[in-house]
Amino acid sequence: MMPIHELMSRIRHDRKFGRGRFEIGYFDRLEECIHRIAFHQVSFPAGERRVFEVVDEGEQVRRIPFHRVREVWCNGQIIWRRAAKPGAMPQSPTPTRVLGEDVVKAGMLN
Repeated sequence: MMPIHELMSRIRHDRKFGRGRFEIGYFDRLEECIHRIAFHQVSFPAGERRVFEVVDEGEQVRRIPFHRVREVWCNGQIIWRRAAKPGAMPQSPTPTRVLGEDVVKAGMLN
């Protein structure tokens, strides 16, 4: 499986590959759920190699480390999912919240 930093870089810099409607699903530790956000709503701070930023519903900028990314979607299909750690206890599926109205309006929900 491709490391997440390589996939994020490819989405950003490979014009042909990056044409799709991408969403990033990252784990929120406080809410204990995965937030899905449209890739075009993500920014990459200069000088930071392993984080991205999103603006939450309260207009607060949140810095998300790449290790919290759990899944990547393209055109409504999951294309990348972080593997469970070896020896980890099986867990029930993590709830998902979709952030941003434009994701819902674009029909990206399954």
